[in-house]
Amino acid sequence: MTIRLLLADDQSLVRGALAALLGLESDLEVVAEVGSGDEVLPAARRHHPDVALLDVEMPGMDGITATERLRRELPQVRVLIVTTFGRPGFLSRALAAGANGFVVKDTPAAQLADAVRRVAAGLRVVDPALATDSLVEGHSPLTARETDALRAARDGSSVAVIAGRLFLSQGTVRNHLSAAIGKTGASNRAEAVRIAEDRGWL
Repeated sequence: MTIRLLLADDQSLVRGALAALLGLESDLEVVAEVGSGDEVLPAARRHHPDVALLDVEMPGMDGITATERLRRELPQVRVLIVTTFGRPGFLSRALAAGANGFVVKDTPAAQLADAVRRVAAGLRVVDPALATDSLVEGHSPLTARETDALRAARDGSSVAVIAGRLFLSQGTVRNHLSAAIGKTGASNRAEAVRIAEDRGWL
């Protein structure tokens, strides 16, 4: 049986390399390639893949949000996250969103092909080093609102602008940012954003 694959990565070179490597396997067929998270669901509806290989950071919808949408609307499609960003926070968020596997892009081709087969067979595949790191670091200590506030603060916006984006009062935003700064051990908002990004919490 041939396993039909959808590849989603915003870097065309990486996407092409993955397609070429996986296409060498007699039981794997790349049926669709897209360059943004927004294109994942329409492509999956059109091409009926068995497994979607998604990057985490893409334009539009990120890979974790795309995973959640895919698992909700097309639950028969299995999801394997293949990313450069081997961050423990990304792993826990991806699994919570319904991903069936999580590997990094420098995984050898034979191992990647094997991961695809195992995910297609209904198994869960997780990069072992990343799984260990995730256990050591634990889950994000940030609440959903604290996470939203830090995401909105990424571009250096003022508290007033962030409050407008999140439909919250400025006092509430200040409280969320203050709590996030404390939980990340940062000394200011910008440092809290950087730490949370490095750990894959945003």
